Amino acid sequence: QVQLVESGGGLVQAGDSLRLSCAASVRTFSTDAMGWFRQAPGKEREFVAAITWSYGNTYYADSVKGRFTISRDNAKSTLYLQMNSLKPEDTAVYYCACRRGTWTPRKDDYDYWGQGTQVTVSS
Repeated sequence: QVQLVESGGGLVQAGDSLRLSCAASVRTFSTDAMGWFRQAPGKEREFVAAITWSYGNTYYADSVKGRFTISRDNAKSTLYLQMNSLKPEDTAVYYCACRRGTWTPRKDDYDYWGQGTQVTVSS
Protein backbone atom coordinates (compact mmCIF):
# COMPACT_ATOMS: atom_id res chain seq x y z
CA GLN A 1 0.00 0.00 0.00
CA VAL A 2 1.44 3.37 -1.06
CA GLN A 3 0.07 6.67 0.15
CA LEU A 4 1.13 10.01 -1.26
CA VAL A 5 0.02 13.23 0.44
CA GLU A 6 0.73 16.59 -1.17
CA SER A 7 0.83 19.91 0.66
CA GLY A 8 2.06 23.45 0.15
CA GLY A 9 -0.33 24.77 -2.45
CA GLY A 10 -1.99 28.16 -2.20
CA LEU A 11 -2.82 31.48 -3.80
CA VAL A 12 0.13 33.63 -4.80
CA GLN A 13 0.88 36.50 -7.15
CA ALA A 14 2.84 36.27 -10.39
CA GLY A 15 6.56 36.22 -9.66
CA ASP A 16 6.15 34.64 -6.24
CA SER A 17 7.48 31.27 -5.09
CA LEU A 18 5.93 28.17 -3.53
CA ARG A 19 7.30 24.85 -2.36
CA LEU A 20 5.16 21.78 -2.67
CA SER A 21 5.79 18.66 -0.61
CA CYS A 22 4.70 15.07 -1.13
CA ALA A 23 5.00 12.71 1.82
CA ALA A 24 5.29 9.11 0.69
CA SER A 25 4.35 6.15 2.80
CA VAL A 26 6.05 3.27 1.04
CA ARG A 27 5.76 -0.07 2.75
CA THR A 28 6.03 -2.87 0.26
CA PHE A 29 6.53 -0.88 -2.91
CA SER A 30 10.01 -0.05 -4.08
CA THR A 31 9.86 3.31 -5.79
CA ASP A 32 12.26 4.02 -8.61
CA ALA A 33 10.97 7.32 -9.89
CA MET A 34 8.64 10.02 -8.66
CA GLY A 35 7.10 12.85 -10.55
CA TRP A 36 4.99 15.97 -10.35
CA PHE A 37 2.10 16.50 -12.74
CA ARG A 38 -0.48 19.25 -12.98
CA GLN A 39 -3.95 19.64 -14.35
CA ALA A 40 -5.59 22.93 -15.19
CA PRO A 41 -9.37 23.20 -15.63
CA GLY A 42 -10.45 21.73 -18.94
CA LYS A 43 -6.99 20.43 -19.77
CA GLU A 44 -5.20 17.12 -19.70
CA ARG A 45 -2.96 16.24 -16.80
CA GLU A 46 0.57 17.11 -17.88
CA PHE A 47 4.08 16.24 -16.82
CA VAL A 48 5.99 18.84 -14.81
CA ALA A 49 9.10 17.16 -13.40
CA ALA A 50 10.49 13.80 -12.34
CA ILE A 51 13.35 12.46 -10.26
CA THR A 52 14.95 9.06 -9.90
CA TRP A 53 14.81 8.09 -6.27
CA SER A 54 18.20 6.42 -5.99
CA TYR A 55 20.43 8.73 -8.00
CA GLY A 56 18.47 11.95 -7.96
CA ASN A 57 18.53 12.47 -11.72
CA THR A 58 16.02 15.16 -12.64
CA TYR A 59 13.85 15.85 -15.67
CA TYR A 60 11.63 18.83 -16.48
CA ALA A 61 8.97 19.94 -18.89
CA ASP A 62 10.19 22.77 -21.09
CA SER A 63 7.53 25.09 -19.67
CA VAL A 64 9.03 24.96 -16.16
CA LYS A 65 12.72 24.42 -16.87
CA GLY A 66 14.82 27.01 -15.08
CA ARG A 67 11.97 28.01 -12.75
CA PHE A 68 11.03 24.78 -10.94
CA THR A 69 13.30 22.40 -9.05
CA ILE A 70 12.37 18.87 -8.04
CA SER A 71 14.18 17.23 -5.15
CA ARG A 72 13.72 14.46 -2.60
CA ASP A 73 14.71 13.65 0.94
CA ASN A 74 15.29 9.91 1.11
CA ALA A 75 15.36 9.83 4.90
CA LYS A 76 11.98 11.53 5.13
CA SER A 77 10.52 9.79 2.05
CA THR A 78 9.42 13.22 0.88
CA LEU A 79 9.36 14.73 -2.58
CA TYR A 80 9.54 18.49 -3.15
CA LEU A 81 8.82 20.92 -5.94
CA GLN A 82 10.30 24.38 -5.53
CA MET A 83 8.45 26.73 -7.85
CA ASN A 84 9.93 30.16 -8.53
CA SER A 85 8.88 32.99 -10.82
CA LEU A 86 5.35 31.65 -10.92
CA LYS A 87 3.11 32.65 -13.80
CA PRO A 88 -0.70 32.66 -14.11
CA GLU A 89 -0.39 29.76 -16.55
CA ASP A 90 1.09 27.65 -13.75
CA THR A 91 -2.33 27.65 -12.08
CA ALA A 92 -3.45 24.03 -11.69
CA VAL A 93 -3.93 21.17 -9.29
CA TYR A 94 -0.51 19.63 -8.72
CA TYR A 95 -0.18 15.89 -8.17
CA CYS A 96 2.74 13.74 -7.14
CA ALA A 97 3.05 10.20 -8.41
CA CYS A 98 5.43 7.27 -8.17
CA ARG A 99 6.29 4.20 -10.18
CA ARG A 100 8.70 1.33 -10.45
CA GLY A 101 11.04 1.36 -13.38
CA THR A 102 12.75 4.17 -15.22
CA TRP A 103 11.33 7.65 -15.21
CA THR A 104 8.80 8.65 -17.84
CA PRO A 105 6.77 11.79 -18.59
CA ARG A 106 3.67 9.70 -19.38
CA LYS A 107 1.08 9.92 -16.66
CA ASP A 108 -0.40 6.52 -17.49
CA ASP A 109 2.91 4.88 -16.56
CA TYR A 110 2.67 5.95 -12.91
CA ASP A 111 1.21 3.54 -10.41
CA TYR A 112 0.25 5.67 -7.42
CA TRP A 113 -1.06 9.20 -7.09
CA GLY A 114 -1.70 11.73 -4.38
CA GLN A 115 -4.94 13.65 -4.01
CA GLY A 116 -3.49 16.88 -5.40
CA THR A 117 -2.91 20.40 -4.09
CA GLN A 118 -4.24 23.57 -5.70
CA VAL A 119 -1.84 26.25 -6.89
CA THR A 120 -3.38 29.52 -8.05
CA VAL A 121 -1.25 32.31 -9.47
CA SER A 122 -2.90 35.69 -9.89
CA SER A 123 -1.65 38.27 -12.38
